[in-house]
Amino acid sequence: MNGSNGEERIVHEVAMVVPKRVREEEEEGNCVEVLVTELKKRGMVVDRVVGLADEFLKVAAPLETLGNAAAELHIRKPTRLGIDLPFEMQGSEAFIRQPDGTLFSWFERFRCYQHLLYGIVNCDGCDVTLKFDGRELCWAAGESLVRTLESEGIIKQMFPLHDELKRKELLQTWALNWWNFTNQPIDQIYSYFGAKIGVYFSFLGMYTQWLIFPAFLGFMVQMVDFGALQFLVLPSFFISTILWATLFLQFWKRKNAALLARWQINYLVGPSQGYRFLGMEWSSLPFPKELIKNLGNKISTEKEAYQRYEWFAYRKRFRNDVFIILSIICLQLPFELAYAHIYEMISSDIIKFILTAIYLLIIQYLTRLGGKVSVKLINREINESVEYRANSLIYKVFGLYFMQTYIGIFYHVLLHRNFMTLRQVLLQRLIISQVFWTLMDGSLPYLKYSYRKFRARKKKKNEGGPSTGKIQIASRVEKEYFKPAYSASIGVELEDGLFDDSLELALQFGMIMMFACAFPLAFALAAVSNIMEIRTNALKLLVTLRRPLPRAAATIGAWLNIWQFLVVTSICTNSVLLVCLYDQEGKWKIEPGLAAILIMEHILLLLKFGLSRLVPEEPAWVRANRVKNVTQAQDMYCKQLLRSISGEFASMTKPEREQQQESKQF
Repeated sequence: MNGSNGEERIVHEVAMVVPKRVREEEEEGNCVEVLVTELKKRGMVVDRVVGLADEFLKVAAPLETLGNAAAELHIRKPTRLGIDLPFEMQGSEAFIRQPDGTLFSWFERFRCYQHLLYGIVNCDGCDVTLKFDGRELCWAAGESLVRTLESEGIIKQMFPLHDELKRKELLQTWALNWWNFTNQPIDQIYSYFGAKIGVYFSFLGMYTQWLIFPAFLGFMVQMVDFGALQFLVLPSFFISTILWATLFLQFWKRKNAALLARWQINYLVGPSQGYRFLGMEWSSLPFPKELIKNLGNKISTEKEAYQRYEWFAYRKRFRNDVFIILSIICLQLPFELAYAHIYEMISSDIIKFILTAIYLLIIQYLTRLGGKVSVKLINREINESVEYRANSLIYKVFGLYFMQTYIGIFYHVLLHRNFMTLRQVLLQRLIISQVFWTLMDGSLPYLKYSYRKFRARKKKKNEGGPSTGKIQIASRVEKEYFKPAYSASIGVELEDGLFDDSLELALQFGMIMMFACAFPLAFALAAVSNIMEIRTNALKLLVTLRRPLPRAAATIGAWLNIWQFLVVTSICTNSVLLVCLYDQEGKWKIEPGLAAILIMEHILLLLKFGLSRLVPEEPAWVRANRVKNVTQAQDMYCKQLLRSISGEFASMTKPEREQQQESKQF
């Protein structure tokens, strides 16, 4: 259901793929017919579409059906009083609507769909026999019908569908609107894709807008000859970029807080702020068996048990992080240094380009291998939620990419001190990386989509389709079925496609920041690249890929810590570049001004952490709004408590009242 201003519009938002029946005659107890009947009993609207090789069940849920599911799930939503309360359909007018006018967000609707679909249970008290093309299936008592059909291979897939009206609207106002450059309809993106994707594109847009200043400054530094003041230009540019990056990240926190307040999302506990077990008491924590065995009967209080459990989880994560770091140092570092040394020894630019291309292919394989190892290690960790596990994967995989992306450049800086070669390497890396990610984002999904359509048409033709003419795929739902999902290239168990997009952005930021003094023009290249990235990513999400599954997280999470780390690292690397001042032959010499640069490095580090404290992470209106909501909630609870006490006191008899007053006096 999608609607605004009280108008309801039925939209099929979930599709289920089932095989086409070989036998055309009706079978009593046909499992697909039973599924359709049960879906309609749950209040859903089902549309059946026959494709080339499969049949598709498009499912929609009216507002009343979604509301009843939300009430059963006890979904907490913000009310006009400023507090979050469990949803009730009868009091739906008291709850705040989404920016697009709908009552439920995409994440809430998808949770309701899952509850409705998997909540179809055999309540007859005995097993039911289902049939499909001569096969007999057993639907056991108390089991979910959808899970039974999935395990038997009857339901091949379930995936969310695009809302054609909103998709076309976003295409016009976002993906194809090139004149606005960095301006995006963030509220519409949030309503359609969810908070995680909405926050990412808001971050990308703000980052691109802020890049305009260092891009212009870097262009001036690179192209203009300042004569006698040339020796002051690079240090000034270095200081400006560090202050720019620090302020950008701090003001992004403010914007993120404003977005969450505008979208009425409460996100008070982050991945690094401790454990929160979703309402469970300490005594019900899922302690691992090995910890219980070691503790035995020594636990005397719940506090001690909680503390030991917490440190046990930290120890396991620390062990896995140490394993990853040692693997990078012992296995990947020699490979990276060998590539950098060979690159320095080769004189032909063509051979260097071929070597870089081969190197990128090899490191993609090594990174995928490292990602698989990281996922296995994470599965052995103790993490409170999927988002915590995803953040752990981000840190581990970024460590691999950090080594691959920058160690060769550090090699040129520290050992060979060849300034011209360093600029050439930076330019090649930026161009090749941009081409590689563009091909991965645009061409690969389209090739997968075309190949799947080709296989379906070929299979239909082999089964006796029309001998002349091209077999057409008419239904929109079947075209969506052939499109690839929005998934990550590494760790698909924990991450979606945002992992690759965020990784690409972080690697670009590290490249332009850590070597800003060597190649100031990189900021301008990054700004142009990001303007293209906004539109190509929008087209990818709206045209070439299926509609992504919604995610609950409403910040960029671990990536913010990575960007903070890159800013600190860039202070050190650019200080090294300034120490290694180059002469007119392109060779560096370590003179003069070493002490001045070291002092400047320490001052910048202090400024970086000082500005993080001086600029508030939340706007004043967000803090005032939160205090207002808390005050309203306290007033309401106090009134309810007073009414409850008054009712209990009024229901007492006179002797009971006198006895209670005497007990209070004593």
